[in-house]
Amino acid sequence: KQLQEILKEASRRFSLPTPGLESQLKQENFILGSSIMDQVKGVLTLQGEALTQADINLKVAKSSQVLHFQFREDKQWKLQQIQDARNHVNQALLLLSSRDNTYQFKTGAEVNKLMDAVMLQLTRARNRLTTPASLTLPELATSGLMKMFTPPMPGDVMVNFYINLSKLCLTVYQLHVLPPNTTKNFKPTGSSVLHNPGAMFELNNNRFEVSHVHKVECVVPWLSDTLVFFTISLQLCQQLKDKISVFSSFWNYRPF
Repeated sequence: KQLQEILKEASRRFSLPTPGLESQLKQENFILGSSIMDQVKGVLTLQGEALTQADINLKVAKSSQVLHFQFREDKQWKLQQIQDARNHVNQALLLLSSRDNTYQFKTGAEVNKLMDAVMLQLTRARNRLTTPASLTLPELATSGLMKMFTPPMPGDVMVNFYINLSKLCLTVYQLHVLPPNTTKNFKPTGSSVLHNPGAMFELNNNRFEVSHVHKVECVVPWLSDTLVFFTISLQLCQQLKDKISVFSSFWNYRPF
Protein backbone atom coordinates (compact mmCIF):
# COMPACT_ATOMS: atom_id res chain seq x y z
CA LYS A 1 0.00 0.00 0.00
CA GLN A 2 2.85 2.35 0.93
CA LEU A 3 4.54 1.47 -2.35
CA GLN A 4 1.33 2.23 -4.24
CA GLU A 5 1.07 5.67 -2.58
CA ILE A 6 4.67 6.57 -3.51
CA LEU A 7 4.14 5.48 -7.10
CA LYS A 8 0.92 7.49 -7.29
CA GLU A 9 2.97 10.53 -6.19
CA ALA A 10 5.57 9.75 -8.90
CA SER A 11 2.79 9.38 -11.45
CA ARG A 12 1.30 12.73 -10.37
CA ARG A 13 4.61 14.42 -11.15
CA PHE A 14 4.17 13.30 -14.75
CA SER A 15 0.51 14.28 -14.61
CA LEU A 16 -1.11 14.31 -18.00
CA PRO A 17 -4.01 16.57 -18.88
CA THR A 18 -7.41 15.05 -19.51
CA PRO A 19 -8.45 15.60 -23.15
CA GLY A 20 -10.00 19.03 -23.42
CA LEU A 21 -8.30 20.26 -20.23
CA GLU A 22 -4.77 20.61 -21.61
CA SER A 23 -4.53 24.17 -20.35
CA GLN A 24 -4.73 22.91 -16.75
CA LEU A 25 -1.29 21.29 -16.98
CA LYS A 26 1.25 23.72 -15.56
CA GLN A 27 3.62 25.42 -18.00
CA GLU A 28 7.09 25.95 -16.54
CA ASN A 29 9.82 28.17 -17.97
CA PHE A 30 13.44 27.15 -17.63
CA ILE A 31 16.38 29.44 -18.34
CA LEU A 32 19.43 27.64 -19.70
CA GLY A 33 22.82 29.31 -20.00
CA SER A 34 22.77 32.29 -17.68
CA SER A 35 26.50 32.94 -17.22
CA ILE A 36 28.36 35.57 -19.25
CA MET A 37 30.60 32.82 -20.64
CA ASP A 38 27.71 30.91 -22.22
CA GLN A 39 27.60 31.28 -25.99
CA VAL A 40 24.08 29.83 -25.97
CA LYS A 41 21.13 31.03 -23.95
CA GLY A 42 17.73 29.40 -24.09
CA VAL A 43 14.33 29.80 -22.51
CA LEU A 44 12.40 26.53 -22.73
CA THR A 45 8.77 26.04 -21.74
CA LEU A 46 7.96 22.56 -20.49
CA GLN A 47 4.37 21.39 -20.10
CA GLY A 48 4.37 17.79 -18.86
CA GLU A 49 6.29 15.83 -21.47
CA ALA A 50 6.10 18.52 -24.19
CA LEU A 51 8.41 21.42 -24.90
CA THR A 52 5.79 23.92 -26.00
CA GLN A 53 8.14 26.86 -26.64
CA ALA A 54 11.85 27.27 -27.15
CA ASP A 55 13.68 30.53 -27.55
CA ILE A 56 17.39 30.18 -28.36
CA ASN A 57 20.12 32.79 -28.77
CA LEU A 58 23.47 31.69 -30.19
CA LYS A 59 26.50 33.96 -30.20
CA VAL A 60 28.48 32.98 -33.33
CA ALA A 61 32.13 32.50 -32.38
CA LYS A 62 33.81 34.22 -35.34
CA SER A 63 31.62 37.26 -35.85
CA SER A 64 30.10 37.64 -32.35
CA GLN A 65 26.80 38.05 -34.24
CA VAL A 66 23.80 36.70 -32.26
CA LEU A 67 21.42 34.30 -34.01
CA HIS A 68 17.90 33.99 -32.61
CA PHE A 69 15.51 31.05 -33.17
CA GLN A 70 12.23 30.02 -31.64
CA PHE A 71 9.65 27.28 -32.12
CA ARG A 72 7.00 28.01 -34.71
CA GLU A 73 3.66 28.76 -33.05
CA ASP A 74 2.06 25.53 -34.32
CA LYS A 75 4.89 23.28 -33.10
CA GLN A 76 5.81 21.51 -29.89
CA TRP A 77 8.41 18.82 -29.23
CA LYS A 78 7.55 15.69 -27.23
CA LEU A 79 10.32 14.52 -24.90
CA GLN A 80 10.08 10.77 -25.48
CA GLN A 81 12.11 10.00 -22.34
CA ILE A 82 9.50 11.59 -20.06
CA GLN A 83 6.66 9.90 -21.94
CA ASP A 84 8.31 6.45 -21.66
CA ALA A 85 9.20 6.89 -17.98
CA ARG A 86 5.61 7.85 -17.21
CA ASN A 87 4.29 4.80 -19.07
CA HIS A 88 6.56 2.49 -17.04
CA VAL A 89 5.39 4.06 -13.73
CA ASN A 90 1.78 3.54 -14.79
CA GLN A 91 2.56 -0.09 -15.69
CA ALA A 92 4.00 -0.59 -12.19
CA LEU A 93 0.83 0.94 -10.67
CA LEU A 94 -1.35 -1.34 -12.80
CA LEU A 95 0.56 -4.39 -11.55
CA LEU A 96 0.05 -3.31 -7.93
CA SER A 97 -3.64 -2.51 -8.35
CA SER A 98 -4.37 -5.76 -10.24
CA ARG A 99 -5.21 -7.33 -6.85
CA ASP A 100 -7.60 -5.59 -4.47
CA ASN A 101 -6.93 -5.01 -0.74
CA THR A 102 -8.70 -8.21 0.31
CA TYR A 103 -6.49 -10.41 -1.87
CA GLN A 104 -4.41 -12.92 0.14
CA PHE A 105 -1.11 -13.99 -1.37
CA LYS A 106 -0.70 -17.78 -1.18
CA THR A 107 3.11 -18.00 -1.22
CA GLY A 108 6.22 -15.88 -0.80
CA ALA A 109 7.16 -16.78 -4.38
CA GLU A 110 3.95 -15.10 -5.59
CA VAL A 111 4.87 -11.86 -3.80
CA ASN A 112 8.43 -12.08 -5.14
CA LYS A 113 7.13 -12.48 -8.68
CA LEU A 114 4.99 -9.35 -8.32
CA MET A 115 7.88 -7.35 -6.79
CA ASP A 116 10.20 -8.42 -9.63
CA ALA A 117 7.68 -7.27 -12.23
CA VAL A 118 7.20 -3.91 -10.44
CA MET A 119 10.97 -3.42 -10.01
CA LEU A 120 11.54 -4.12 -13.70
CA GLN A 121 9.11 -1.32 -14.68
CA LEU A 122 10.65 1.09 -12.16
CA THR A 123 14.19 0.34 -13.32
CA ARG A 124 13.12 0.91 -16.93
CA ALA A 125 11.46 4.21 -15.94
CA ARG A 126 14.61 5.39 -14.15
CA ASN A 127 16.85 4.27 -17.03
CA ARG A 128 14.83 6.34 -19.50
CA LEU A 129 15.62 9.50 -17.51
CA THR A 130 19.26 8.60 -16.81
CA THR A 131 20.15 7.35 -20.30
CA PRO A 132 19.48 9.84 -23.13
CA ALA A 133 19.35 8.43 -26.65
CA SER A 134 22.60 8.16 -28.60
CA LEU A 135 22.22 9.69 -32.07
CA THR A 136 24.51 10.02 -35.06
CA LEU A 137 25.10 13.51 -36.46
CA PRO A 138 23.14 12.75 -39.69
CA GLU A 139 20.21 11.57 -37.49
CA LEU A 140 20.33 14.88 -35.63
CA ALA A 141 20.60 16.88 -38.87
CA THR A 142 17.51 15.19 -40.35
CA SER A 143 15.46 15.02 -37.13
CA GLY A 144 12.02 16.63 -37.05
CA LEU A 145 13.33 19.01 -34.39
CA MET A 146 15.35 20.88 -37.03
CA LYS A 147 12.14 21.79 -38.90
CA MET A 148 10.43 23.38 -35.91
CA PHE A 149 12.16 26.74 -35.78
CA THR A 150 11.47 30.16 -37.16
CA PRO A 151 13.55 31.53 -38.78
CA PRO A 152 14.63 28.10 -40.07
CA MET A 153 17.94 26.83 -38.66
CA PRO A 154 20.85 27.58 -41.03
CA GLY A 155 22.63 24.55 -42.50
CA ASP A 156 25.63 24.99 -40.22
CA VAL A 157 23.73 24.84 -36.90
CA MET A 158 22.07 21.83 -35.23
CA VAL A 159 20.29 21.51 -31.90
CA ASN A 160 19.24 18.69 -29.60
CA PHE A 161 17.14 18.55 -26.41
CA TYR A 162 17.21 15.68 -23.95
CA ILE A 163 16.76 14.75 -20.30
CA ASN A 164 19.73 13.60 -18.22
CA LEU A 165 18.72 12.57 -14.68
CA SER A 166 16.74 15.61 -13.48
CA LYS A 167 18.23 18.06 -15.99
CA LEU A 168 16.76 19.44 -19.17
CA CYS A 169 19.69 19.77 -21.59
CA LEU A 170 20.10 21.83 -24.75
CA THR A 171 23.06 21.20 -27.06
CA VAL A 172 23.88 23.43 -30.03
CA TYR A 173 26.42 22.32 -32.64
CA GLN A 174 28.11 24.70 -35.07
CA LEU A 175 29.42 23.04 -38.22
CA HIS A 176 31.66 23.88 -41.12
CA VAL A 177 31.69 22.23 -44.53
CA LEU A 178 34.84 20.31 -45.40
CA PRO A 179 36.03 21.26 -48.91
CA PRO A 180 35.72 18.32 -51.35
CA ASN A 181 39.47 18.27 -52.01
CA THR A 182 40.40 18.35 -48.31
CA THR A 183 43.39 16.24 -47.32
CA LYS A 184 41.95 15.85 -43.84
CA ASN A 185 41.43 12.21 -42.96
CA PHE A 186 37.61 11.92 -43.12
CA LYS A 187 36.22 9.49 -40.56
CA PRO A 188 32.46 9.58 -39.87
CA THR A 189 31.62 9.63 -36.16
CA GLY A 190 29.29 7.02 -34.63
CA SER A 191 26.31 7.71 -32.38
CA SER A 192 26.66 9.57 -29.11
CA VAL A 193 24.59 11.60 -26.62
CA LEU A 194 27.05 14.48 -26.93
CA HIS A 195 29.44 14.90 -29.88
CA ASN A 196 32.79 16.67 -29.56
CA PRO A 197 34.38 19.34 -31.74
CA GLY A 198 36.16 17.62 -34.63
CA ALA A 199 33.39 15.02 -35.10
CA MET A 200 32.67 14.47 -38.82
CA PHE A 201 29.71 13.28 -40.87
CA GLU A 202 28.43 13.16 -44.42
CA LEU A 203 24.98 14.27 -45.56
CA ASN A 204 23.64 14.80 -49.10
CA ASN A 205 27.16 14.39 -50.58
CA ASN A 206 28.54 17.13 -48.32
CA ARG A 207 31.05 16.47 -45.57
CA PHE A 208 30.81 18.41 -42.32
CA GLU A 209 32.91 18.83 -39.22
CA VAL A 210 31.69 20.03 -35.83
CA SER A 211 33.59 23.25 -35.02
CA HIS A 212 31.90 24.27 -31.74
CA VAL A 213 29.69 22.50 -29.19
CA HIS A 214 27.63 24.45 -26.65
CA LYS A 215 25.75 22.61 -23.90
CA VAL A 216 23.53 24.33 -21.36
CA GLU A 217 21.24 22.67 -18.82
CA CYS A 218 18.81 23.36 -16.02
CA VAL A 219 17.36 21.24 -13.20
CA VAL A 220 13.64 20.38 -13.45
CA PRO A 221 12.56 20.07 -9.77
CA TRP A 222 9.72 17.59 -10.36
CA LEU A 223 12.09 15.24 -12.21
CA SER A 224 14.38 15.33 -9.12
CA ASP A 225 11.36 14.33 -6.98
CA THR A 226 10.48 11.55 -9.38
CA LEU A 227 13.98 10.03 -9.26
CA VAL A 228 13.81 10.04 -5.43
CA PHE A 229 10.42 8.25 -5.59
CA PHE A 230 11.94 5.61 -7.89
CA THR A 231 14.79 4.98 -5.43
CA ILE A 232 12.44 4.72 -2.40
CA SER A 233 10.05 2.42 -4.31
CA LEU A 234 12.85 0.10 -5.44
CA GLN A 235 14.15 -0.05 -1.84
CA LEU A 236 10.66 -0.93 -0.53
CA CYS A 237 10.31 -3.74 -3.09
CA GLN A 238 13.75 -5.10 -2.14
CA GLN A 239 12.97 -4.91 1.61
CA LEU A 240 9.80 -6.92 1.05
CA LYS A 241 11.74 -9.53 -0.95
CA ASP A 242 14.39 -9.71 1.81
CA LYS A 243 11.73 -10.27 4.50
CA ILE A 244 10.18 -13.07 2.46
CA SER A 245 13.58 -14.66 1.98
CA VAL A 246 14.24 -14.57 5.78
CA PHE A 247 10.84 -16.13 6.53
CA SER A 248 11.22 -18.84 3.87
CA SER A 249 14.65 -19.86 5.17
CA PHE A 250 13.20 -19.90 8.71
CA TRP A 251 10.35 -22.23 7.69
CA ASN A 252 12.64 -24.43 5.63
CA TYR A 253 15.14 -24.69 8.46
CA ARG A 254 12.72 -25.96 11.16
CA PRO A 255 14.64 -28.84 12.76
CA PHE A 256 11.52 -30.69 14.05
